[in-house]
Amino acid sequence: MAEATKRYAVVTGANKGIGLETVRQLASNGITVVLTARDEKRGLEAFDKLKESGLSGEVVFHQLDVADPASVASLADFIKTQFGKLDILLDYLQVNNAGIGGVILDADAFKASENSGGGEGANIDWTWTKFLTETYPLTEECLQINYYGTTRTAEALIPLLQLSDSPRIVNVSSSSGKLANIPSDWVKGVFSDSEYLTEEKVDEVLTQLLKDFKEGSIESKGWPVFPAYRVSKAAINAYTRILAKKYPNFRINSVCPGYVKTDINFNTGILSVVEGAASVLKLALLPSDGPSGLFFVRSEVSCA
Repeated sequence: MAEATKRYAVVTGANKGIGLETVRQLASNGITVVLTARDEKRGLEAFDKLKESGLSGEVVFHQLDVADPASVASLADFIKTQFGKLDILLDYLQVNNAGIGGVILDADAFKASENSGGGEGANIDWTWTKFLTETYPLTEECLQINYYGTTRTAEALIPLLQLSDSPRIVNVSSSSGKLANIPSDWVKGVFSDSEYLTEEKVDEVLTQLLKDFKEGSIESKGWPVFPAYRVSKAAINAYTRILAKKYPNFRINSVCPGYVKTDINFNTGILSVVEGAASVLKLALLPSDGPSGLFFVRSEVSCA
């Protein structure tokens, strides 16, 4: 069982980019971190890199595919057996580059267009549409991983977080998911209803998105450009508020770490992974009287 003063964290999608750097920063703060990755080989390679830097004593690896209930259950069992509790859950994106955000991207054309640099949200600007190919299977996969993978993992690990005296959940989101970027008044109304918002109502929105995509009515029904990614992140922000209300003794927030140089945007970002991870770490280490149920853009509270 866990030592009373020892803290334990899980970071999903942590074999590279901001996730890997977050593992490094947490371990450097004396926290034992479970580095997870969907691909076991890549996860172990990331673990070996950290071991070479001297952090192996604070980091362990466990395979995790957030889309697979059995994989999520296996992780929960591992944490329960090894540590007896969990203090911090940091949930990162697990979509692969081939189907980035529910689309296939013409990488060469995109990189050529980004030579002059960009900012947060530039990677989903409407001008990107000429580089994107959207399909129903990719849209469905994006929602399943971005949103339902997050909820599935949280639900499995919350019983272990309840055993902590300082439970923290940080859902890594994006400014792209701000409701201001979604034309549909219905979606805005559902997601912004703080009093009556439920997981069932979030499900209704995502189900309707898939229905409208299949029927070819995305634009006429007020869905945004790049709908799967944007709406999945809006749903994550909504889910964060639902959880924060349900578990008032937790500190639960979502955060956009900024436009960070990672593989998912072909390293066109303007921030380093160190800078991106620092925003996430700040929320992971909030004091007991810290904020909960909020959306942050880097270190600043923002309207979701």
